[in-house]
Amino acid sequence: MNYILVAVGAGFGGALRYYLSSISYNFLPAYFPSGTLLVNLIGSVILGFLIFGLDEKGLLSIEIRLLIGVGFCGGLTTFSTFSLETFNLLKNTEYLLAFWNIVLNIFLTIIGIVIGFLITR
Repeated sequence: MNYILVAVGAGFGGALRYYLSSISYNFLPAYFPSGTLLVNLIGSVILGFLIFGLDEKGLLSIEIRLLIGVGFCGGLTTFSTFSLETFNLLKNTEYLLAFWNIVLNIFLTIIGIVIGFLITR
């Protein structure tokens, strides 16, 4: 049953990732992987809220943690895509964009966790 919960959550998270990444390029520059940054930030806020707002307070069942925390957030966030996009920027000698992609993804997703934490306080 746990595997099914993770799979269902990952399916919804992956579908939302595709949707958000697709529409982000209508508003943000296409030369920078902003869609990946956006979903990583959103996933970090959700995970921070889930863990600090619900799980630490004993308000989260293992099933919901698996469904949302492991499945949904795992399907939504995209570290492997981030790595590939960063590699492609480096390969194309877009060193400044690669640098900003690394810095923004790392720091904004940590800030996302902090935001999720602060929302719960």
